[in-house]
Amino acid sequence: MDLTGYLTSDEAAERLGINRQSLYNLANRSPDFPKPKKIGRTSLWPKGQLDAWRAQHPKRQTTKK
Repeated sequence: MDLTGYLTSDEAAERLGINRQSLYNLANRSPDFPKPKKIGRTSLWPKGQLDAWRAQHPKRQTTKK
């Protein structure tokens, strides 16, 4: 099985600039968020789809007071 172009949950979360729990929350709650491929108990995330999703959903800017 060719898993080129897939990221582990930790790698996917780091690529999006979020924590792993937020990654799972997005997968469960956001209908347009890429779904992982399950290999046993491991979730593998399609890098290209994550990048496309991030391009459509820019990171929120935090305001500092």
